[in-house]
Order: sequence, then C-alpha cells, then structure tokens
Amino acid sequence: MAKQSSILGASIWMLVISTLLFWLPAIGPLIGGIVGGKKAGSVGNAILAAILPAVIVGVGLGIAGSALTGVPLLGAVAGAGAGMAVLTQVGPLLLGAIIGAIL
Repeated sequence: MAKQSSILGASIWMLVISTLLFWLPAIGPLIGGIVGGKKAGSVGNAILAAILPAVIVGVGLGIAGSALTGVPLLGAVAGAGAGMAVLTQVGPLLLGAIIGAIL
C-alpha cells in the first residue's frame, strides 16, 4: 500500500500542533514540524509545507493591515512586522519538518 502524502495536510498538521504547543517556544514548532514532515513524505514537500503557511499568513496580515487602516503604507509596515514575527517560528518548524521527512 502506497503512503499518501499531502503538502496541504502536512501544513495543517504543523499549524495545529504548533498552535496547541505555543507555550513551548522552540519545542512546540519543532514537534509540529516533525509530525508534519512525516505527513509530507519527502524533504522537499516538508520544506514547502513549513514555509508556505508563513508566507500566506504574512501576506494576509499585510493585506488586512492595509484594509483596516486605510493607509496602504502603514498596513504594509504593520504586515511586514507581523510577518517577521511569524518567520521567527519557521526556523524550528523547518528543522522539525526536515527531521520528520527523513524519519
């Protein structure tokens, strides 16, 4: 029986587990990455599954910030700041995804 792998499914697993383990600053995303990496199947899919949600959240926050403030430049700055905060969690998540895919 072939093992099914999905980038979207792996991303959802990573997001849910990282969110539930938010109180463990580096360990929570690492555990989420390991589980999502195993679900992704390959290292390439695991890397994409770890980075894609961070990019989507960063762009979404930039668009929401622009729409809510009415000043596009202010929204872009706020979105960039929030995007950087999101990217700080990608490091352990990415490392966990690579480890999970190798396992």
